[in-house]
Order: sequence, then C-alpha cells, then structure tokens
Amino acid sequence: MWPTIGFVTVRPIRYLGDPVLRQPAKKVRQVDDSIRRLIVDMIESMYAAQGVGLAAPQIGVPLRVVVLGMPDEEPFALINPVIVKRTGSRVLQGEGCLSVPGYRTHAITRSQKVVVRALDERGREVRMRAEDDLLAQAFEHEVDHINGFLFVDRLDSPSDLYKVDERAVAARQAEPERTAAAGGDE
Repeated sequence: MWPTIGFVTVRPIRYLGDPVLRQPAKKVRQVDDSIRRLIVDMIESMYAAQGVGLAAPQIGVPLRVVVLGMPDEEPFALINPVIVKRTGSRVLQGEGCLSVPGYRTHAITRSQKVVVRALDERGREVRMRAEDDLLAQAFEHEVDHINGFLFVDRLDSPSDLYKVDERAVAARQAEPERTAAAGGDE
C-alpha cells in the first residue's frame, strides 16, 4: 500500500500550549512523495504513542493531513479532509487526545453520523461515512485538530475532564497480550 521511502521517523507529539495546535493548518496543494513520507511518519508516530488518530499539527507540521488506525483495520490517511455532513448527536465518555496526555472526558458531544470528503495518499478524492462508532468520533476529533481546535474546546465545563494514570491504562491494555503470550485465554 505504501511506497518504500527509506527509514521511518517517529516524531514527537506536540502538547496543549504549543501554538501550532491552535493555528488552522494549510491546505496540501499537491500530494507527492513528501506528503506520502509525512503520512508514513505520522502512522508510525500514532502507533508509537498508542493512538487511533493523529493530525499533522500534532507533530508540528501545519498541514491538513490526518491519519487514522482503527483497531483491527489498516491505517489510512485523509488529506485536506472536510466534514460535509453531520447528523444526530451522542454523548460519549472517555475521549482523550495524544496532545493532552493523562486526561479523558466524562462527557463530550459528538455527531452520530459523519461524512468526510478528502484526498487519499494517491491524490484521489474519497468520501467516507461513519456512524455511531469510533471512526465517526475520530473524524470529528482529527478535523478539529487541523482547524486549530482540541477536544477540550468541545467540553461544556472543565469538570467534564478527568485525570487518568496513563501508565495504568497502558498496563491494562497490554494485559491481554501478556495473557495470550502465556497461553491463557482469560
């Protein structure tokens, strides 16, 4: 799927307070090897940080590029994504962000159905639809990033945010892997 382009770079995530996260990102004018290279780096950076989505501004690149890696699916990129339709609403719990580590939401309102138009890694126009799932949530979350918004901007109150121990979360996520490696199935 991805071209062979040499070594991959895991880039550091930028955190809340970094000005690049608050600036609307620039439109990609041409999808070329430099953009495809950025996408590969973004996917590796997203996985290294244990995320399901990453926007280019989160690694300090002010371009309208996002990558998504839903559990058990191949990662993909959206270039210049635009949400063309949102319908319904739902209140979700536990949303977090790689740029705001250690915090999750008690409640955040997201659309039930989201339709996105973008370019793929080859520069072809694509339309994607997601409904009532993590992908719909991720579309809105990542498009917010390229527009200069963070999930904390969508909260009704600061009390909708709570602190979590990221190490404990990572240990719980790794636990089934350790159990499977040991031959257990519980």
